[in-house]
Amino acid sequence: MKLKTRTTPAAGSLHRCKNIAFTTILSAIAILAIFSSTVIVAADQPTDLTGNLEPGEITPSHNEDQGTTRWFNGRPVRPARTITMTVTAYSPDAQSCGEYADGITASGYSVKTNGMKLVAADTSLFPFGTKLSIPGYDDSHIVPVLDRGGAIKGNHLDALFPTHQEALEWGVQELEVTIWEYADGQADDFHAIY
Repeated sequence: MKLKTRTTPAAGSLHRCKNIAFTTILSAIAILAIFSSTVIVAADQPTDLTGNLEPGEITPSHNEDQGTTRWFNGRPVRPARTITMTVTAYSPDAQSCGEYADGITASGYSVKTNGMKLVAADTSLFPFGTKLSIPGYDDSHIVPVLDRGGAIKGNHLDALFPTHQEALEWGVQELEVTIWEYADGQADDFHAIY
């Protein structure tokens, strides 16, 4: 009976196997490092992981903490100024909007944009896309100006609420509103649809 013997790879091919394994490990580490940094950035920036945003919709800004960098639409923002404003409320129905209750704001965005957290303003003072935070509205998160109305003039904002009852409960308030600007040195990329 002849015994089978096991042959071992030559020293050169063993060295090549080690190099391939080492290169594979380094590639995996590099991929993990890239993925980890992406995850860290994504964790700091608000995102909608459900994919339920409509085309052109603004990402909600619900990942902010006072005293740290705040984010809006995936970009860092900083306070530009604070102004005392009259803040009223409206709902996207015929009781508030009359014949214009079609679910589309004056900027062309759906009222569902930013989780239905947006405001109407005098766009000659606060153009579409202006970023504001209003104490007591949406937990003081940053919301965009996406609408306007005939009665909204000067330092007057109208905050959107899902129902007419919620809008009535808000009432009329005089508040210190913060205007925000992007802090990354790049231009504001907001464009109204209309």
